[in-house]
Amino acid sequence: MQRTFIKITPEKLNLQECVHFVEDATCGGIVTFIGTVRNDTQGKKVTQLDFSTYKPMAIKEMELISQEALQKFEIHKIAIHHAEGLLQIGEIPVIIAVAAKHRKAAFLACEFAIDSLKTTVPIWKKEYFEDGEVWVNAHP
Repeated sequence: MQRTFIKITPEKLNLQECVHFVEDATCGGIVTFIGTVRNDTQGKKVTQLDFSTYKPMAIKEMELISQEALQKFEIHKIAIHHAEGLLQIGEIPVIIAVAAKHRKAAFLACEFAIDSLKTTVPIWKKEYFEDGEVWVNAHP
């Protein structure tokens, strides 16, 4: 049985695809995190974001995060999907879905996954403003 579903795509992300993958009759809770493109950062108006990846390494790192989440928390399945390319305000660059027998493990694993993704996965974003653009450091 496949317990992880990792995806990086230029296509629009699909929440239902992630939820459908993690659904299981043995699980009493599904937790999702949906990251959206917001219209402002540090007081500047954002017009769009552009996500770039080193895809082979990013997928490998996302799989490592998923495997670690499966080991650290009592979860059944996890899906991590990330968009690449140009995204507009309100669009979704990242979805994480986690299913577990109990909600607490699902919440903890979901938080662990997004925090880890932001610090270890080689995905970079360029923020576009009305007066220019800037690459944002992927790993603080």
